[in-house]
Amino acid sequence: MNELFGTLSDGTPVHRWTLERAGVRARILSYGGIVQSVEVPDREGRAGDVVLGFPDLDGYLAHPGPYLGALIGRYANRIAGARFPLDGATYALEPNNGPNSLHGGERGFDKRVWEGTSVEHGVRLFRVSPHGEEGFPGGWRSRRRTPSRRAARCGSCTRR
Repeated sequence: MNELFGTLSDGTPVHRWTLERAGVRARILSYGGIVQSVEVPDREGRAGDVVLGFPDLDGYLAHPGPYLGALIGRYANRIAGARFPLDGATYALEPNNGPNSLHGGERGFDKRVWEGTSVEHGVRLFRVSPHGEEGFPGGWRSRRRTPSRRAARCGSCTRR
């Protein structure tokens, strides 16, 4: 199920997909590819959320630092000095962690709205990061399917 979750200040809509299967319910946002919640039953069958997240878009916009459940990128981790050499050129990135670049910069993948498409038992998220975004060279096409094809086929599998 896909629903409007909120709207950014520039008018960009943010959608939420609710996925349910085998007693598990997950909510995925187009904003940052965020896994907003995952509800699973405990041993008595009572559902509980096992993911840290906010109930509305304003929570994510007001607290941009924790990367709660988000896709990060283009680079996962810290690039010291917010610069790196590649093929004889040095690229300067947007620093967002003191002098360093963390998880793709100030507006990494976690702060972008992804295109989303409902697929069997899940959602496919896609976005293009153009050359120069946050200082990174070259364009980058990224996609993420949630859950993975293997997990979607598994259905009621449990992991022991």
